[in-house]
Amino acid sequence: MIQGSWRALAWIGFSVLCALSLWFSASVIAPQLMIVWNIHSSSEAWLSASVPIGFVIGAFFSSFLGIADRYNPRKIFAVSAFLGAIFNALLILVDNAFFGILLRILTGIILAGVYPIAVKILSQWFPKNRGVAIGILIAALTLGSSLPHFVLMFFSSLNWKFVIICSSMLALLSAFIGTFILEDAPGQAKKSSFSLKLISKVIRSKPVMLANYGYFGHMWELYAMWTWIPAFLTASFSITLPETPYWFIALSSFISIGIAGGIGCVIGGIISDKLGRSNLTIVSMFISAICSIFIGFTFGQSIWLTLIISMIWGMSVISDSAQFSAAVSEVAEEDFVGTALTFQMCIGFLITICSINLIPIIQRFVGWEWVFSILAIGPILGIISMMKFKRYEFHQLEE
Repeated sequence: MIQGSWRALAWIGFSVLCALSLWFSASVIAPQLMIVWNIHSSSEAWLSASVPIGFVIGAFFSSFLGIADRYNPRKIFAVSAFLGAIFNALLILVDNAFFGILLRILTGIILAGVYPIAVKILSQWFPKNRGVAIGILIAALTLGSSLPHFVLMFFSSLNWKFVIICSSMLALLSAFIGTFILEDAPGQAKKSSFSLKLISKVIRSKPVMLANYGYFGHMWELYAMWTWIPAFLTASFSITLPETPYWFIALSSFISIGIAGGIGCVIGGIISDKLGRSNLTIVSMFISAICSIFIGFTFGQSIWLTLIISMIWGMSVISDSAQFSAAVSEVAEEDFVGTALTFQMCIGFLITICSINLIPIIQRFVGWEWVFSILAIGPILGIISMMKFKRYEFHQLEE
């Protein structure tokens, strides 16, 4: 069983890495798409926000209908990855913003059947001590999300369609693994029938909602950082080193988001299984809040100082992400775990739409030096919530 669990984790992690390359596949080539689709620079944020918008829509209907708890999660995952690859690939045929944004929204809707469903599958394979397992899964998500930066680093001189094709091929590989290689977890829970009580159970559960509130604060910061740190690095490096090669910015973004974030997820999972979910999340959010404030002071200064802060931020901003999901999967009753996870992510990604679009607006008034400071609000509120969750954890242990 143990060997089978880790084998399943390897396949699930690799599948998520491949499928989540769809998330930023269009964002990293935004300059080219803005020209092709005739998008004004003031609307660039909506290109990045279109996938989270779709994800929120998909997650809402998934949690409302209890899809994750009614159907085989492995099959949902495989079908979602396949459809995501198709919608993403269709971008190469589009020449206007309306259909392009629509396809990105559809991609986001489909990805609601990938990420939360993968967490549900993993919780079935790891009924206990799942912190490290889910940490590895989120590390795969982080690497997958940053993968288009890696592709662009080597092929920036080629047509933008190459990035789209590569990400779609990876998603198809993910669908193949989910269909033909990944196995169902032994002793899966019975499938639930549709009931609005699943949502009401989530909302009425105090420990689940405390973990959710912590996650919401975390999400206020996460995707806004992932979306805008490449633009920050570009603007900062152009002052310190004019005519900075684009591959260096892409590499810096990939390291800050993907490599540092992946390492942070694994370390966070190890620590959380030993010291507790709440302790890890509190420390991570404290460090990320500090980084969101201090990185502005490095703007236009030493490139290496900027990179060091961005890597620490990239590591801490995601190191706790898996533990909110792990906490919910542990305190939620078995019959609504999938719905609870999807609900958590639905609201969390709705929040990201606000913070992603707020950054460029605030940046026009305060500049890159101060704009990321507003992201510290989320972790601070998240810390307060997880301190309350910590007291609940302690009470449960006492019982």
